[in-house]
Amino acid sequence: MAKNFCRETLMVALYGQSFTKEQLLTYVGDLSQIARVLPYRLQEGKEDGVYALDVFNGSGLRYTVLASRGMDISSASFNGCALAWRSATTDAHPAYFDHEGEGGRGWLRSFYGGLVVTCGLTYAGANGEDEGRLYGLHGRISNLPAYNVSYETRWEGDEYALTVWGKVREATVFGENLELTRTITTYLGSPSLHIHDEVANLGYRTTEHMILYHINIGFPIIADGARLIAPTLNATPRDADAKEDAERYAEFDAPKAGYREKVYFHQFPPQTDQVAVSLVNPNLQVGGVKGLGIRCRYHPSQLPRFSEWKMLDAGTYVVGLEPANCLVLGRAHERKAGTLQFLEPGEVRQYDITLDVLWGMEAIHDAEQECLHMLEAAGQPA
Repeated sequence: MAKNFCRETLMVALYGQSFTKEQLLTYVGDLSQIARVLPYRLQEGKEDGVYALDVFNGSGLRYTVLASRGMDISSASFNGCALAWRSATTDAHPAYFDHEGEGGRGWLRSFYGGLVVTCGLTYAGANGEDEGRLYGLHGRISNLPAYNVSYETRWEGDEYALTVWGKVREATVFGENLELTRTITTYLGSPSLHIHDEVANLGYRTTEHMILYHINIGFPIIADGARLIAPTLNATPRDADAKEDAERYAEFDAPKAGYREKVYFHQFPPQTDQVAVSLVNPNLQVGGVKGLGIRCRYHPSQLPRFSEWKMLDAGTYVVGLEPANCLVLGRAHERKAGTLQFLEPGEVRQYDITLDVLWGMEAIHDAEQECLHMLEAAGQPA
């Protein structure tokens, strides 16, 4: 994304100090001492053979990109504190993917959780039937290996960028031929990462297009006292389970065995260029600083729908932030509602998501104020 600043005046903020490029290079033999992209392959069990890339940028932010799993982001941490929920499936190799198994819910057997899991590209949401065909939960893209994978570290003026890039193809004979090109970028000393996606229809037929970003935040950010900060006008429960305690959609308690998942469809102020939704824990201390959270920023013009997945079961203790171009009710629902999106032959759609670590009460307060300003600008009571 274009950055609105003058590079000549930029300095790297690192370890509580500021450095120009020239100053910083006098302290290290190579930048990999403080920031790098590290490629490797996993070994043993269902993870054997998975191609992964670890990125760490000197800010305390570290995350793992799984090239073998749709260029999604698996484990993530900040100053040693886990950010994402992880399931018992591990980072399973795509060879174990069983899309049609278990009545179309085989996707769950390789859903490792992780910071970002992409759902789509032609189907997302609940498994079900559409125009006489059965479709499995959340589609195929996260279980497809990427190609043309590359990574780069480079100076941009006095900023040092770390980028991972790759393509993922979802195609079949007599059907769709879609390609996802993903670029994930962070900067030295930054508590943020940015995902830029381009989805292209390489085929010659109009093709259904559904995409959802499954951002899975877990313990210790999610704990008793954690809360959601969002410019929500209303949060519609998906079903009877979600209607129970629906007024507490933004509050989270300790794990409870037997908890039934709740999903809420959020409506945000219209005509907003960018939406910011945060999950924060003001009670959590990391690195001697009180307060930690994650903020997701995206453009509703690209992703007009947002679902909250609240799952506080023992073991499956996670809250999902899910910006999307669809709800999670399946393709038949979108088609009937007239909201199903399509890609014409040769058409390309772009999607941008930024994830920020909110470290400290000041950062959490700023996120709250940003939300209030968005509501006030829409004429809603703060």
